[in-house]
Amino acid sequence: MTHRYAYALVASLLAAAFTTPVSAQDKSIVVASTTSTQDSGLFGYILPLFKAKTGIDVKVIAQGTGQALDTARRGDADVVFVHAKAQEEKFVSEGQGVKRFDVMYNDFVLIGPKTDPAGVKGKDIVVALKTIQEKAAPFVSRGDKSGTHSAELALWKQAGVDLETAKGPWYREIGQGMGAALNTAGAMNAYVVSDRGTWLSFKSPGDLAIVVEGDRRLFNQYGVILVNPEKHPTVKKDLGQSFIDWLISPEGQAAIAAYQVNGKQLFFPNAEKKAS
Repeated sequence: MTHRYAYALVASLLAAAFTTPVSAQDKSIVVASTTSTQDSGLFGYILPLFKAKTGIDVKVIAQGTGQALDTARRGDADVVFVHAKAQEEKFVSEGQGVKRFDVMYNDFVLIGPKTDPAGVKGKDIVVALKTIQEKAAPFVSRGDKSGTHSAELALWKQAGVDLETAKGPWYREIGQGMGAALNTAGAMNAYVVSDRGTWLSFKSPGDLAIVVEGDRRLFNQYGVILVNPEKHPTVKKDLGQSFIDWLISPEGQAAIAAYQVNGKQLFFPNAEKKAS
């Protein structure tokens, strides 16, 4: 063996040694998602199952839906998994996303003090919010442009409450996630709109309880979208699509359905494998 050949062989072996781990490390995607999918523990349950199936690591950026979509608009995520359908459809219509798929749903609930000082307990969220405003009962809003915040604002509008004129010391916007909003509500003895999943996984309910639930207006749909690789060439199209395909497959849907906290199912799969 000549020295030149030997050096070439060593060089090629070293190159293989260094490139193989990099390829393995690259088998990962970034998913911009909501705080509710993270805080509820859902990702902690389903992502290891997805990795075991595909070998793909999923790195989650947990934000409010508005922030998650903005992250994707900058090309800083491969997939978005959020829960504000109108905003998601706008994202796709802008050409920022490829297709939107329904994945699962749960519902929003109105949380408040167990003593229910405003007397709103029941199944009518519109009457409850109107009463809270009329009695100036303490209310905590996430105020963070999240899917939950958007839903809350829509509910106030349905209740005929113009927050711009009705806001006062009773209405506190914190600009933070669901866990922080629940903690603040507990400290203030206040009411707050929460997704059921985060509420059920909340570790410190204190003197809080569900006071309004079951209203059809509290339905909470989640969708998933591949960020458009034509607009953002760094998007890992194939890996991202693999994640979406798994989520809406029978296996992924079964994994979502199986996730429980204290014996209660948090999310209900409803993928139909067709985009909207």
